[in-house]
Amino acid sequence: MTKKVCIIGAGPSGLAQLRAFQSAEANGEAVPDVVCLEKQSDWGGLWNYTWRTGVDEHGNPCHGSMYRYLWSNGPKEGLEFADYSFEEHFGKPIASYPPRAVLFDYIKGRVEKAGIRNKIRFNTCVRDVRKVGDQFEVTARDGATDTETTELYDHVIVATGHFSVPNVPYYEGFDSFNGRILHAHDFRDAREFKDKDILIIGASYSAEDIGSQLWKYGAKSITQSSRSGVTGYKWPDNWEELGTAVDRVEGKTVHLADGTSKDVDAIILCTGYKHHFPFLPDSLRLRTANRLASSDLYKGVVYTGDSDMFYLGMQDQWYTFNMFDAQAWWVRDCIMGKIALPDAAAMEADWQKRQADEDALEDDYACIDYQGAYTLELIEETDYPSFDVQASNQAFYEWKKHKKKGIMTFRDHGYTSPMTGTKAPPHHTPWKDALDDSLEDYLQV
Repeated sequence: MTKKVCIIGAGPSGLAQLRAFQSAEANGEAVPDVVCLEKQSDWGGLWNYTWRTGVDEHGNPCHGSMYRYLWSNGPKEGLEFADYSFEEHFGKPIASYPPRAVLFDYIKGRVEKAGIRNKIRFNTCVRDVRKVGDQFEVTARDGATDTETTELYDHVIVATGHFSVPNVPYYEGFDSFNGRILHAHDFRDAREFKDKDILIIGASYSAEDIGSQLWKYGAKSITQSSRSGVTGYKWPDNWEELGTAVDRVEGKTVHLADGTSKDVDAIILCTGYKHHFPFLPDSLRLRTANRLASSDLYKGVVYTGDSDMFYLGMQDQWYTFNMFDAQAWWVRDCIMGKIALPDAAAMEADWQKRQADEDALEDDYACIDYQGAYTLELIEETDYPSFDVQASNQAFYEWKKHKKKGIMTFRDHGYTSPMTGTKAPPHHTPWKDALDDSLEDYLQV
């Protein structure tokens, strides 16, 4: 096997790809020469917390959108690795909603066991990818040494994620607002906003979770504005959810489209993220909405514009870590010649059919089933350890019901692992009272 493969990004998707190749090599198979280029100084992607915002230590845009006190907003039973359970890593069952430090430790545990860190070049920012003949010319800069390299690869796998480049709207009066305006990407510590009146713009996961952090750590009031309507959750008394958009801002007063107004100290934009690949030319750059079936990707991973190029984890997500694994194992087998690709017309028809199927889904439960079935589809075409996808679906179903019943108490519930069959124990402290998110405190009995 003489192929050279470049993986861009050492977050959960990139690490899944490294683990996939390592698994084949451990089975005695000849694998390509694999190199992973990672902009940050450590692995883990978004789970690698940094206090920095704006730019990193090398002057590159800061990748991290992670904030202090983040706890998983979905059950760990929906993202568990099929080849490395939480119980194996921690030596005991743990509660269903771990904080960031616990999930980061879990992610690290598997790849440390696999021994793949030597495949990663850290502090290395990819500047440019070009197709030269049948190969890809990849130019990258090592921030630690301030040196540039250009190398040729047979395949490129983009695993940079799509929750790190913020979508930042403008509203009239933002430029003269007498408070702080920030995107969720730059939010780091809820304690900064203790005793403050906060406006959150947006109605998806970032909005509900950052708002929950603010409430938990003492914000005076939270007003949530969204042009898409209200979520209908039972928010605390000092949280007002308005299904109307912002019209303009004057001084510290926010005027809404329905004619109401609110004085606030800070505005937090929970307005989503962009699929953004500044290192790619138009001919190789993925353009897709944030949806379950991405545009221009056969099987959700093969770029139809150039079938030697792959994208991991570009979908909107119910499933995460184990779906990334399923994709990584499939991409590995495609590169190693175990899976044959159809012609261009068939690959185009594949993603278009997937999008049509997605468009016909009636509700979130159908979306969960859809992505679970997609994950299982990829697993069944490789040797990735199969698992009870329906059990994972069930955890998601129960999670949604618990959120509807109590948005501030859903993390106090536990679910059954699809890998071990063990029911998660309750955490020692209800989420709203658990102010310490450290690994040490979480693992206390």
